[in-house]
Amino acid sequence: MVDAKARNMKCLTFFLMLPESVKSKSSKSSKKGNSSGSSKLPPVCYEIITLRSKKKKKMAADIFPTKKSSSTTTVQQYQQQNLNNNNTIHNCNWQGLYSTIRERNSVMFNNELMADVHFVVGQPGRTQRLPGHRYVLAVGSSVFHAMFYGELAENEDEIRIPDVEPAAFLAMLKYIYCDEIDLSADTVLATLYAAKKYIVPHLARSCVNFLETSLSAKNACVLLSQSCLFEEPELTQRCWEVIDAQAELALRSEGFCDIDSQTLESILQRETLNAKEIVVFEAALSWAEAECQRQEITSSTDNKRKVLGKAMYLIRVPAMALDDFANSAAQSGVLTLNETNDIFLWYTAAKKPELQFVSQPRKGLAPQRCHRFQSCAYRSNQWRYRGRCDSIQFAVDKRVFIAGFGLYGSSCGSAEYSAKIELKRQGVLLGQNLSKYFSDGSSNTFPVWFEYPVQIEPDTFYTASVVLDGNELSYFGQEGMTEVQCGKVTFQFQCSSDSTNGTGVQGGQIPELIFYA
Repeated sequence: MVDAKARNMKCLTFFLMLPESVKSKSSKSSKKGNSSGSSKLPPVCYEIITLRSKKKKKMAADIFPTKKSSSTTTVQQYQQQNLNNNNTIHNCNWQGLYSTIRERNSVMFNNELMADVHFVVGQPGRTQRLPGHRYVLAVGSSVFHAMFYGELAENEDEIRIPDVEPAAFLAMLKYIYCDEIDLSADTVLATLYAAKKYIVPHLARSCVNFLETSLSAKNACVLLSQSCLFEEPELTQRCWEVIDAQAELALRSEGFCDIDSQTLESILQRETLNAKEIVVFEAALSWAEAECQRQEITSSTDNKRKVLGKAMYLIRVPAMALDDFANSAAQSGVLTLNETNDIFLWYTAAKKPELQFVSQPRKGLAPQRCHRFQSCAYRSNQWRYRGRCDSIQFAVDKRVFIAGFGLYGSSCGSAEYSAKIELKRQGVLLGQNLSKYFSDGSSNTFPVWFEYPVQIEPDTFYTASVVLDGNELSYFGQEGMTEVQCGKVTFQFQCSSDSTNGTGVQGGQIPELIFYA
């Protein structure tokens, strides 16, 4: 026999998973009391069933660039499938049309035939009434099993679910009925919420995988907030990798202004952000302005400082370049007069005042280098540059961020080169930069950087190219390797059809790829 403690825990678990109507019924019955002396369920339970969320759930439509009507289109597609299924069952022997139980079960998806429960899904004014079959749902979800067949079984024919979007609920039902995963950028976060709430782990994992593959600097901050809400540590780690490596892009994204204050603080105190401190400061001000609008107060400097609160001191103002501080932060109005004076003294005085701000610069990320040649050489008639392109293709087995290239310099003493570097994927330009570098006549490599690190996905070939302009001959690489192991990342190289100056796998230019991992 199950002891009283275990029984209470079991009832508590079921209670956390059930909709509001069942909890209301349970609360009423608990007020009446019972002979077994069962304890009352704590009022905090509903916070857990809604994934401990006091934050606003950010829908994927606000994170991924999609058409505004795509969620409505998804529901319409499911409604069309509902019509198709209903047309199918007009055949008196429709079961004989399908050879497998999976196919026959799929006909029941979003189908009124034999439906013994209905769900009114969505917020008031935007609800959808959806048919369901208790047995099928109970087989697909332990929450539905508890809801329909457990000790607190739901006997009502209509169940209201206001906290789940109709399109997301339909996507979950499609997985339960049809064993098909149908995700889109517009509904993936809402579907993840539904999968978590009703404990459908394989669907939840697919949602997380979808989010990971769609992750970029533009949506990383918002997805970081959501990954914490949904308690997905792997997705959280992927978000941090993107935010650290492409910090300036992430901080300047529209999504950064939509994060909650807790996520803001976790980003601002990050030691490994690869960003100038003035960019961090300006991003915090943009967030504060958006927060003032959310709180429906004027975006005055005093209100910005107020909504930032203690997060203000996580910005490393003394670590800015003096020009950045003088021309921007000092004139922003969010610093007090005493703070501004003290920071100016900290820059210039021998005896520095004590500050509430952290004065040490962030460590950032240490760049790694993948060197693909085993030796280098020079000859009297090569390597010469006349506007031709040196190019190589590469692929990696883990996501990395290419920050720049290491290039050879002059073999005839010091010289200056102009370099136009590019990074492409299947002909699409991902990053480029035009800059100059000075070589000292040695066989060392000299770094040339992109404006922002470029995200590189695994198992896809990318094309790295450079067009050099310089009068002097340069060193070139020899004994090139088709595969190079750099820490936990494996690089593979192959020749590029864009190369018109002789660079290939075995020899040439672009000896190094500079990256963050």
